[in-house]
Amino acid sequence: MFPSAGPEPVSPTCSAKGCRAAAVWVLAWNNPKLHTPERRKTWLACEEHREHLSQFLGVRGFLKDVVTLGEWERRAQDGAGPGA
Repeated sequence: MFPSAGPEPVSPTCSAKGCRAAAVWVLAWNNPKLHTPERRKTWLACEEHREHLSQFLGVRGFLKDVVTLGEWERRAQDGAGPGA
């Protein structure tokens, strides 16, 4: 065996219970009873769980935005801030 050069990068995974699939989507949300209006919490979703997680947040009035993980990361790098 060859020594490892370091830990393997960790890929983001889906937030659905028990799912270990790669995340593709970011669901930005906030609970207005707990968070200021500009605050965004995030759940990650794979293709299979995007709709289910979106509905869960949506019926509670928490869902604010759904974007691809790549778009979310580009927004953060551009300084626009996540969810902007």
